[in-house]
Formats: sequence, C-alpha cells, structure tokens
Amino acid sequence: MKVRSTGFAMGLFFLLILGHAAARAAVPLTKVAMTTGSFSEREAAIYVAEDQGFFRKYGVDLRFIQVRSGPVGMAALSAGESQLHWGSVTAANLGAIAEGADIVFVAGFINKLTGAFVVNPRIKSPAELKDKSLGVNSLSGGGWIFTMLALDHWGLDPKRDRIMIRVLGADGVRAEAMSSGVIDGCQIGYTFASLLQNKGFRILADLEKLAIPYQGSGIISRRSFIASSPTTVENVLRGLLDSVAFIRVPANKSQVIKSLARGLRLGRVEDAEEGYQSIVGIYERKIFPSVDGIRNVIRLLGANNEKIRRLKAEDLVDDSVVKRLEKEGRF
Repeated sequence: MKVRSTGFAMGLFFLLILGHAAARAAVPLTKVAMTTGSFSEREAAIYVAEDQGFFRKYGVDLRFIQVRSGPVGMAALSAGESQLHWGSVTAANLGAIAEGADIVFVAGFINKLTGAFVVNPRIKSPAELKDKSLGVNSLSGGGWIFTMLALDHWGLDPKRDRIMIRVLGADGVRAEAMSSGVIDGCQIGYTFASLLQNKGFRILADLEKLAIPYQGSGIISRRSFIASSPTTVENVLRGLLDSVAFIRVPANKSQVIKSLARGLRLGRVEDAEEGYQSIVGIYERKIFPSVDGIRNVIRLLGANNEKIRRLKAEDLVDDSVVKRLEKEGRF
C-alpha cells in the first residue's frame, strides 16, 4: 500500500507540474501595435527582435506597422489605435504635444543624427546646395528634421537660400528620385546611400559625425498608457535590448543582415551589408531619451511656432520605465 500511495502521490505531483506548465503556456500574449514613419536600417533592432522572437520571449505579440509618415503615426498614437511609436523628435510630435496630446518620449535607442547626406556629384560643398532641390519623407517627419538640422549646422536657410524642399516619401523613393535626377540631394539611410554612391553620387556628409544634439530613434507613447501598462512597455524594451545585444555579436552577422534585408525589402541580401556595418555601433548603451536633443529641435522649430517655443524638453520625457530597467541591470 505504501508503494501504491507513493506512486500515486508522485503521479499527482507530476500532473500538477505539467498542468501548471500548460496553464502558463496557454497564457495569451499581450498584443501591442507599434507604428513608425521611418524606413531605414535604424529599425534593425525591431526587425531582428521579430525574427529572433525576442518580443514573444517576454510575452508580447508586437505588430510593427510602417505608416506613410510620422504625422500618421502620431495620429494613430493619439487616437489609441496604437500603443507605441518608433521614431524621433519631429515637428509632428512636438506640434501634437503643443496642442495638448498626451505624448512623451520613453526611450532613446539612437540619440544622434544618422544616415548620409547624398548629393549630385557636381555638388562639392554644403554652400553649393543653394538654389537646389532636396527630397524629404514628409514636411514634419524625421527625415525633414535631419535635413533642417544639417542645413542649420551649415548656416543655410531654405527660404533665404532658395532651397526647394520636395516631399517624396521613404528612403527607397528618395533614392529613386536621386537616380532619376528629380532632386539634387537628400538625407538617406546608409544602406540606400551606399547604393547611390555605387552609382556615382557623392556623400556630402555622414550626419552622425556632425555631432548635432538630437533625440533620434526610440520609443514614444502616451503617458496614460505608460501609467496603465508599465509592464508591457518594460517587456517591449526588454525585447529591444536583447535585439541590440544580438546585433552587437559578430557571430550573428548573417542573421542580422537577413533581417535587415527583409525589413528594407531589398532584392539581394548582400545589399544590406553597408546597413549592417552602420548599425553595429549605432545603438546607445544607455537608452535614456536625450533632453538636450529634444531641446535642440524645440529651438529650431520654435523660431516660427510660439506654442512649440513654450515647450520645456524635460517635461516631454517619461523615463520611469528605463530607470527601472537600469536598476534591474538590463544595461
């Protein structure tokens, strides 16, 4: 009887363990919608996290949606149609905040300008951009801000110097416009910049080397969502931190390149090589949003917008989740 009792008890114990494991496995993933108006190698951390299952590892079913522009992403975020937005400080989000939108910068994965300023080979210096046409993704998105900050750094003013700004769309569209002679120059990601350089176009500047303060690619959300779902935000950031760590390991190069080529919809995987080289060291070690970077864009845009001029950069940041992850030893 003792043997039977022991066997029954052991069997019951294993059934309970298996039942508990099955119950845990059956817990549904938290669905999260994250938009972006960008289309460049800066999104590699998200592409890799998707392919390697890093979001699901932390219980998140993340749907990454590339929308036409930053303003579209901000509209979706403000309306509650999405919970997060991957992007940078722009006229779209500063304008929305100035009008009362409940939007804050949560984390900064790339706190600097990135990409290259590519021009027609006849243009040899920034001064020669006068009277030329430049392509941007939208009139308030990240690519437009990158372009405006670069021109400001070079002492150029689009209105005074008769520089035409043309709204064309994402990197691939601007690259095609360069190739066909529709525009004389544009800010563009490293992957497409390399393809243009191979066609004879000139890289006027690597924007990362200009040392312009900026809040680049990172997570933007509603303050109310952070307050109601802090664990979800934490888990998305954990997945992204795992992805960044994965990207930095040389042995993972082939997998990262495949993810980058998929995300950028490149016809050949090898065309993502240049993009890979640029992202290995591009992500921040500490993912706090850059208050100085936000302040720099407020300065630029506030010159012609009183409501934006009144904004205080430090009030636009909620780094509470990032602080918890730092205490946890995640970075």
